[in-house]
Amino acid sequence: MENTTDPQNISNPLQLQQANSKPANEPDHFLTIRLLMQGKEVGSIIGKRGDNIKAIREESGARINISDGTTPERIVTMVGTIETLSKAFGMICQKFEDDLKQTCTTIPPITLRLVVPASQCGSIIGKGGAKIKEIRETTGASVQVASEMLPTSTERAVTISGKLDSIESCFRQICQIMLEQSPPKGETIPYRPKMMISPVHAPIIFANGQAYQVQGQFAIPLPPNELNAFGPLTPLAPGVPVSAATPLLPNGLPPNRPPLQTQREITIANDLIGCIIGRGGQKISEIRQASGANIKIADLDEGSQDRHVTISGTPEQIQLAEFLIHSRIASEIGGILITH
Repeated sequence: MENTTDPQNISNPLQLQQANSKPANEPDHFLTIRLLMQGKEVGSIIGKRGDNIKAIREESGARINISDGTTPERIVTMVGTIETLSKAFGMICQKFEDDLKQTCTTIPPITLRLVVPASQCGSIIGKGGAKIKEIRETTGASVQVASEMLPTSTERAVTISGKLDSIESCFRQICQIMLEQSPPKGETIPYRPKMMISPVHAPIIFANGQAYQVQGQFAIPLPPNELNAFGPLTPLAPGVPVSAATPLLPNGLPPNRPPLQTQREITIANDLIGCIIGRGGQKISEIRQASGANIKIADLDEGSQDRHVTISGTPEQIQLAEFLIHSRIASEIGGILITH
């Protein structure tokens, strides 16, 4: 698996500051760009036996390191000139577009997140938002700078989204701004993705006889013998809180709580329905099996761009099915949850 020695794997604060600074032998026109990706996205750009990442490195000339795979989110660190970085970024975006073509009839916007020191975000936004407005207008891409810093860091996420040529042009402009404002002012503490959120705050869903712990955009099956470690639990779906000490029935519900059947209807853009169904209906079958819910996808109404999806079952089953549907979409289009 790809590994890296970039700042995020260093725990000492002084080392973090030193690692984020430009090495003495690195040319002034070199820039370090950090991208925040989901594990599936990283797997796509690495490729089988590392063929894809090797080609990107060789053809672009950029130095590319990828953080270890112990966290749902991973950092892709690229070092080079604006030209080499733009070449590498373009090849990454092209790979994502090729992946989308295999699952969606109409290609949704490509979405990527840059991790930028907070001191440089002001220059991307500009006075009164003038610079970010200019970038949007000249490139046609969507650009969003997070208002809050990423956890335990002094960096913010900058999300850029658009068609292939738009997002490449947007990336180049942001690189130019960062180079002009390099090095970042003050101490920079890089963002380091965490393995999981605190068990005390981790939502638990019970569905189809299985407990699932929600970690970010993932629903992780939880062994029954681990429930006692979590204390009082509250399911995502509205209802009576579930206590970890309460024994569960085979259907995943505590005793004296009838398995109330209900249903919920959501709408999904028709262009994204293929991502949910999967080849030969494989993905929708997996969601049905994991959640225990019944899921029906209606035909496309004339003149509409959305499809109605009816989910029926217990509140917990419906909640888990909806969560898995939106997570499936998020994994295909770059980690942004799409809800209607």
